[in-house]
Amino acid sequence: MPPTTLTLISSMATKALLAELVTAFTQQHPDTAVTLTSVGGVDAARRVQAGEAFDIVALGADAIEKLAASGHVRGETRTDLARSAVAVAVPAGALLPDIGSEAALKAAVLAAPTLGYSTGPSGVALAALFERWGIAEQIAPRLVTPPPGVPVGSLVATGEVALGFQQLSELMHLPGIRLIGGLPEAVQIVTTFSVAQATASPQAAAVQRFLAYAAGPQTAKLKRRHGMAPA
Repeated sequence: MPPTTLTLISSMATKALLAELVTAFTQQHPDTAVTLTSVGGVDAARRVQAGEAFDIVALGADAIEKLAASGHVRGETRTDLARSAVAVAVPAGALLPDIGSEAALKAAVLAAPTLGYSTGPSGVALAALFERWGIAEQIAPRLVTPPPGVPVGSLVATGEVALGFQQLSELMHLPGIRLIGGLPEAVQIVTTFSVAQATASPQAAAVQRFLAYAAGPQTAKLKRRHGMAPA
């Protein structure tokens, strides 16, 4: 009997983590293959909404909830995968600004000649933070928004962005940047990433096996290695 093949679409934030999870899962379940497609989160949601055929969707919890409300994923299958915090980076060789407090971070943002953050959940939260600080209009001309699927860190590495914000998981292994660290606790942004079965998937049993494995305690160490915490 040929192996079952599951198709999984995710945002870039969980690409590396899911690639390892898929490998570990298929080693334990040789009768099931999983193909992973990772794109910008906005594009991933759009493709699912457009009716493209996938078995599993892995996105921020808010995006999964919206897809459940629109009937594109089965809400009852939503499984929280990991919690991911935002970190800050500068180009390699650049001085590290102080971001140890909310006031210091605000000063670093105001001093940066260019700033970058993603179009995903963390970027939405950062935009709200800058609005709350009352500096959104002041820094708007200096904002560099990468196209969906392009890591902010890659623009930091080229020097196009002097101060970049993105999920730690997306920054921690990139060459050409210096990782400063996470946001101060008072303003830290944590995104929960979830997985769910696509409504159109005919392979519910195999999907449930994967979701249960991905959320299981045996994956905790792997998640921490990718800069995330088990959900």
